[in-house]
Amino acid sequence: MRNILSKKSFWGLMLLINMIGCKSSDDFLKENPNTFYTVDNAFSTSAQVDQVLVGAYSQVRDLWANPGEDGWIFVLRGNGTDMYDVASIRKSATFNNYGLINADNSTFYNIYSTYYQLIAKANLALEAAQLPHISFSSEAEKANIIAQAKFFRAYGYRNLAELFGGVSIVTTVSKVPQYDFKRSTRVETYQFAIDDLLAAEKDLPETSVSGGRVVKGAAQHYLAELYLAMGTQLAADGKTSEAQAAFAQSVTYASKVIDNGAYALMKTRFGARSTEAQGNVYWDLFQENNVNYQNGNKESIWALQVDYAAYRAEDGKSKLPYSRTYGAVFRDGAKDHLTGTLEDVGGRGIAQMIPTMYVRDEIYADKYAGDMRNSEIVFRRVFNGNVKTSPYFGKPVPWEVLYNGSPDATTNLNNRSIVYPISCKIATDKYTGLADGENMSNLFRDDYFIRLSETILLRAEAKQRSGDKAGAAADVNLLRARANATYMVSAADMDDKFNLILDERARELVYEEARWNTLLRMGGNIAVERIRKYAYWPEAKATLTFDYNLWPIPQTIIDTNKDVVLEQNPGWKR
Repeated sequence: MRNILSKKSFWGLMLLINMIGCKSSDDFLKENPNTFYTVDNAFSTSAQVDQVLVGAYSQVRDLWANPGEDGWIFVLRGNGTDMYDVASIRKSATFNNYGLINADNSTFYNIYSTYYQLIAKANLALEAAQLPHISFSSEAEKANIIAQAKFFRAYGYRNLAELFGGVSIVTTVSKVPQYDFKRSTRVETYQFAIDDLLAAEKDLPETSVSGGRVVKGAAQHYLAELYLAMGTQLAADGKTSEAQAAFAQSVTYASKVIDNGAYALMKTRFGARSTEAQGNVYWDLFQENNVNYQNGNKESIWALQVDYAAYRAEDGKSKLPYSRTYGAVFRDGAKDHLTGTLEDVGGRGIAQMIPTMYVRDEIYADKYAGDMRNSEIVFRRVFNGNVKTSPYFGKPVPWEVLYNGSPDATTNLNNRSIVYPISCKIATDKYTGLADGENMSNLFRDDYFIRLSETILLRAEAKQRSGDKAGAAADVNLLRARANATYMVSAADMDDKFNLILDERARELVYEEARWNTLLRMGGNIAVERIRKYAYWPEAKATLTFDYNLWPIPQTIIDTNKDVVLEQNPGWKR
């Protein structure tokens, strides 16, 4: 776990992103400063340009790990989809009551503006890298910095296009206020991100000695996703031949990652705890010191970096607060049988975001039950009673008791929302830092942005959209075979609503994928239909009375862009 996010004295440079060129017309505020930072004079070395990129890495790490436990970031991670909801004790944070969700909702503005902040960092790095007085150790170093900047700009537009559709393309550092931004189409936004990634792919390395730095495979993975997303939109627009060409490109770029020999599914035990009797290879993927490609994990394409020493010394955000934010609260929901915050109940959970019943049980029903990803070490379902007065003291507490232990149905519904199986991705039996006062809230391992499994599932979807259901099933079975699943899927299982693909993504990528991105880029009514079907609380079905396949453009953005009308996305004019 190498931390690339160390604090430096460059932070004054970051003010450029939001402050460059700010002026006032009031005479008493006018000054003639000896030094005023602009893009031209704020940078003197290539290392300073690289520090802008470090800021980008830091931003996406915090967006994913959410060390500040921001509610809008939980939505970005999937709250409100078919996979996740809120606990009874956190109903005020719901993102499934559509009486409260509209274009004025601050969640949309926070997400929209944050990705433009990332784009601003990328644009700043790109402009600074071209300054004539900046010297690089080699042309390759310069090319790599530019490639990383273009990667992050593409990453920003990839998220904006999947979530909000066509947006304004900004390619320079803004120096004066602007109120006339125009929306590109969704396809144009996808294409812009694709063009940036194609340029980045040429100059990113195959591998990196520094964990966390983006590599060629990361660009190729997102190219596969973006061509798939663009093809889906083109098909919706009636442009069938162009859509099929995009799907073919998606398969090509996914295959570059899957078949090039640099990456491979881990199929045998590996890493720091591989000699222990417990565990399996899927469990190994989520153990401390096992996540990075540099750790021998050939499945890891891009990972965020967490470092316990840095956390203790200077970087309080260098943590994964997953045991706390995603963990169950047995001490409230099953207090007669289970209590405390130790490993035996999954750590110090407070249930900021909970798995729906679909994630807990439905995806493993019937013939899909036999699966390494549903094994006890991976998805823990056995919790021995630790309350001495419980009839289950020292014995497994049945889920019928945990879910339906009260004669009151409302109490059971509330309790079920905070009592659920615990994934090995959010908890551990060996917490780092206990001797230093840590309290089983945080994990101190790295985490995946991209794992090869998702690339395989992207290729499966692209094949299915191309009409190759047999090929799609074969790709899904690559994951099912690694998981020792007892049932292998066939072409007949590949339904036109993509339920099989979405179910397999839930099995393989629970707590890993950005589910909103997945559902919204699929178009049609897939997102709303699945939310109505699988949301934990009844408010979703009662209030989601309209269809949408994009989030709304934040009303604040529409209102402040006073010189050009920005059209709102369909479904949100209510």
